[in-house]
Amino acid sequence: MKAQKSVAFKFSLAMIVALLSLPVLVFAQGPPMPLTVKPLHGGVYWSSGGDGGNTGFIVGKGGVIVIDAKTTPASARDFLAQIAKVTSEPVTTVILTHSDADHVNGLAAFPKGMTIIAQEGCKKEIEESLTGPEPSPRDYFPNHTVKNKEVTTIDGVRLELLHWVPAHTSGDLITYLPAQKIVFTGDIVAAMPGQMYTGIHPAKHGSSAGWIETMKGILALDADTFVPGHGDLQTRADLEARLARVEQRRAQIFQLAAQGKSLDQVKQALNDTSKDTVLPNGLVFPTFTEVVYMEATKKN
Repeated sequence: MKAQKSVAFKFSLAMIVALLSLPVLVFAQGPPMPLTVKPLHGGVYWSSGGDGGNTGFIVGKGGVIVIDAKTTPASARDFLAQIAKVTSEPVTTVILTHSDADHVNGLAAFPKGMTIIAQEGCKKEIEESLTGPEPSPRDYFPNHTVKNKEVTTIDGVRLELLHWVPAHTSGDLITYLPAQKIVFTGDIVAAMPGQMYTGIHPAKHGSSAGWIETMKGILALDADTFVPGHGDLQTRADLEARLARVEQRRAQIFQLAAQGKSLDQVKQALNDTSKDTVLPNGLVFPTFTEVVYMEATKKN
């Protein structure tokens, strides 16, 4: 599979400042749901709940491959304890789907000396996080990076690591298990209530056009079970419906922007009342409409 040319949108400082000045919805963080581990098949498990995004693990011959690491060391320790109930094999490898803290920062509770795999952009973002509000654990930087595609066997498990272009972030990495027909999507898919479209991080050079290309790449894989970064398991039909919604809404925003409409006018035309989300640490996540509008109106 050829990785197509990256479509990366670079936003000016003025545009980011303008975005952050828009109305926001403060994120009310309640207690997390209990962490649960559920088997899929072929030695593959996925986990939801706890503090952070969904995680996964694969029991191989002589070791365990983990996908994502939760937000906090406490939640990561809970996750590792659940793995220990399934197998006595040690965790040898962690694959990071992207650089967001709710998928990375729990690494601090993992044993040292593991192989930590990430896409090149993800590693760069993790390094840059050290000066931000949610710094990644200093002793757990990725020590194996993937550019676009790597077909490998780890602990006897064959898997494919795939990156097309910047999408949710600049460093998204998809884990595809061809024998089990399972895909771990990371936050390319966040199946949370109210998330009809998708989340894009402009500050991490994410791109709605890249998200569409990435989703089409995922759908081209021979898979029937998709583990999202958040929310319940997804089917192929679920992903196809999400892709159709994103493409339609993105086209509408571009059309309205081309007519010279302001962001407020675009939102009004689309009956979009969504607000930016602000996490307790002050990080701001702009809405899909705002991100696409910035893309549509950016100056080269």
